[in-house]
Parts: sequence; C-alpha cells; structure tokens
Amino acid sequence: MRSETPSTSAAPGDGLVRAGGIVFVVGAVATLVTVAPLFLGTDPFPPVAYAVCMLMGVGFVIAAAGVLRSIAAQRRQARSAR
Repeated sequence: MRSETPSTSAAPGDGLVRAGGIVFVVGAVATLVTVAPLFLGTDPFPPVAYAVCMLMGVGFVIAAAGVLRSIAAQRRQARSAR
C-alpha cells in the first residue's frame, strides 16, 4: 500500500512536538543546573532560576498538544478516505 504523503513532509503537530522537546530539554538542563548547588554545598540560585525549571512541564504540554493535533489530523484523513 502506498502512502498518500511523502515521508519528508511534516504532518500537523510535528512542529509542536519538536518545539515541546526543545523546551523540555531546556527545562531539564535548568533543573540539573539549579539542583547541582544543593549537592555541591554552594549557595543556591535565586528563585527565578527555579521558575525556569517549569519549562519541563511547559515543554511536555506543548509536545502533548502536538501529538493530539497529529491524532486529530489522522482521524480526519481516515474519515475522508471512507
């Protein structure tokens, strides 16, 4: 069976998944950097640094929205093919 879309074309939601992954990684790195002083015995970072750690959750939500958008597009495509 041949696919209707080429494998190189971006499906709906792909950009959101990629952006969410990048935001998640930035948040994960910020979390590691923020927690490191607690283990090293140095002065902790200011509260703003802890707020950057919230990007992990934001990235996860963005990626999940991309997955849901992709699912919705595939469902619409399957319904129109019937």
